[in-house]
Amino acid sequence: METNVTFGLKLLISSAVLAIAIKYAVPLLNLPPSPAIALGLVLSPTLILAALMGWRSWQESQ
Repeated sequence: METNVTFGLKLLISSAVLAIAIKYAVPLLNLPPSPAIALGLVLSPTLILAALMGWRSWQESQ
């Protein structure tokens, strides 16, 4: 049970870091506003964390 809590905390912290990076670092890039860029920024944290979780699951199954 403790490993599930630890993993959940790591997931929560990494999500918060990505959200903060999107909020404060992306405006510094001076990207033009477009739906494609907005969609990419909104979906990137989910896709990155899904990839990390899938990689971790794949490692544990071996």
